[in-house]
Amino acid sequence: MSINLYQTGVSGLLSAQQQLATTGHNIANVNTEGYNRQRAEQQAQLGIAFGDNYIGSGTYITDITRIYDQFSYKEQLINTSSLGGANAKFASLDQLNDIMSFSGNAVLNSIDRFYQAVNGIADNPSDSGLRNIALTQAEILASDFNSLNANFEQLEQANNNEIEQIAEQISEISIELSKINEAILQNPTFSSAGQPNDLLDKRDMLITELGQYTSVNTVTDANGVMTVMIGGGNTLVAGITPLTVEINSGDPDPNQTELVLVGPNSNIALDERSLGGSLGAKFDFRDNDLKQARAEIDRLAMGISETINAAQADGLDLNQQQGVNIFTDINDPTLTAGRVLEPSSNSAGVSAEVVITDIGLVPTNEFEIEYDGANYIMTNQLDGSQTNLGPAGGGTYATAFGFEFVETGAVPVAGDTFVIRPNENSAALMAVTLNDGNAIAASTPVEIKPSPNNVSAGAITITDVIDPVAARTLAQPDPMKIEVLEDPVGTWNYTFTDGAGTVSGPFPYTPPSQSVDLPPGGPFAFTVEISGTPSGIAPSAPEEFLIEDAWGIGNGQNAVLMGLTQEQGVLNNGNESFSESLGITISDVGSNTKSAELIADTAEALHTQAFNRNQATSGVNLDEEAANLIRFQQAYQAASQVISTANTIFDTLLAAAR
Repeated sequence: MSINLYQTGVSGLLSAQQQLATTGHNIANVNTEGYNRQRAEQQAQLGIAFGDNYIGSGTYITDITRIYDQFSYKEQLINTSSLGGANAKFASLDQLNDIMSFSGNAVLNSIDRFYQAVNGIADNPSDSGLRNIALTQAEILASDFNSLNANFEQLEQANNNEIEQIAEQISEISIELSKINEAILQNPTFSSAGQPNDLLDKRDMLITELGQYTSVNTVTDANGVMTVMIGGGNTLVAGITPLTVEINSGDPDPNQTELVLVGPNSNIALDERSLGGSLGAKFDFRDNDLKQARAEIDRLAMGISETINAAQADGLDLNQQQGVNIFTDINDPTLTAGRVLEPSSNSAGVSAEVVITDIGLVPTNEFEIEYDGANYIMTNQLDGSQTNLGPAGGGTYATAFGFEFVETGAVPVAGDTFVIRPNENSAALMAVTLNDGNAIAASTPVEIKPSPNNVSAGAITITDVIDPVAARTLAQPDPMKIEVLEDPVGTWNYTFTDGAGTVSGPFPYTPPSQSVDLPPGGPFAFTVEISGTPSGIAPSAPEEFLIEDAWGIGNGQNAVLMGLTQEQGVLNNGNESFSESLGITISDVGSNTKSAELIADTAEALHTQAFNRNQATSGVNLDEEAANLIRFQQAYQAASQVISTANTIFDTLLAAAR
């Protein structure tokens, strides 16, 4: 009996010792990130039959269990991915917002100063100093656009570098997870007692870290080996086989890097849109927010260049010559070719370019043009709508978006594609090409004066000047003349007389307005618009409008017209002026940044709640462990007393036998 009592005491002593060791382990790891508290599971030994009774024989520790709630951990993991994505998106947008706040406002100020210089020329067109100031301001404006584009490029490169670093981290985690799986696989009793708790904690820590970078799903088999999937269900770790994530240059845009999941036997392209976490946020920022801001700034640079160049072409400089471009021509060969990106899979020799025809219609989104073997099919990447441009071999294909697609190479084969970015490189390549202030075309070539004998409210205005030198020539030696006559009542016609006295017409006029290219029959030098109902007294008293030579060193009317373009609706179907367009871009970036900050704050709160719920189950509570420490210490001491009592009884029996 004393021997059994001795064994009972020893079992209690050993059990209490393991309980104390487990409690000490919990206390030691109270600040260990990812640690799940452990508990020694105790059970009674089977009783020993003694007569009609079973006498207890002590206790033993069946297992050291890991207090783990897979549901609360899964919730925490999901919120970890959301928080990683929200923080990464906010950080990137905050950088973009800083760029737009500083460099964007610099561009806005440069636009104002340039137009102030143009208005100065309008006030005093003969002042060469004012003209040189305008060119200097134009150079500053172009430089500010170049700098803003350079900031975009640096931000894009930094974003790509972060993507590459995250990909390397994911690959390292994949290898570590496979090693842990292999170690767990060596445990033949995983499905029963004796699980490697600390190893499982380490694996969960790696999964949590992985969750910061991308969304994660896991499946654990009966042997404890975990299969890890990321993004939209792509396997990253298959048992003891790790896959790695690598970066490939984009095609056709090398800066739009792509992710590839590399395995022992194959490579799988990852869909960046389904990645989640900080990795998905980095791709989303680069391919949406940053790309949109760049496209809008490129469109603004193109709009300013084209508008100022067009206004310059309408007038005459101090040398009585048509004004030449102040800024780089928007259809410069380098720009037209750069608007088309061609995948490496295209057949040899295939190439194309994009020519801008109407900046007011040009959008900021991309297009894809694919040759299907019979026709070019253009897909709008914004809404997926498609347009059939026609069969190959047509040379030039007009679109409804203010640009033309132009074949410049070999005939394509079915499957050849082209990515179209109508605004590409406009800010990067914007430059001042005029180097002589006297070549600024401040003077209008001709002006229209109605006859003082006119009796109606009809009017004729110049709407476009194609060749200002030719327009002046037509006004010599005498002014040109347009006569509008209503005869019979309700029917109008007009005649045109050039400076040499040559009469053309009559031509019909249909109120309320009509655009007329002059001289009739071409080559056209300028365009006028007849408006209203000019009603003279037939047949000898038509409404008369003289078109006279207007050039002069003191004529600043074309500079006035150039200055007025600052407030005109030019972009986005004529709904936005330059300042409005830039202001909208800056405002949108700021609004998106603030929204991302709020989302990040919400994600932080949700993650904190999920983390606390998980810790309530799996975390170490020092108060509880301190109580356990006292309880198990007392159990240890009590078991020692049982052993001491058994020893005393045994000694007594030995003494009685002597």
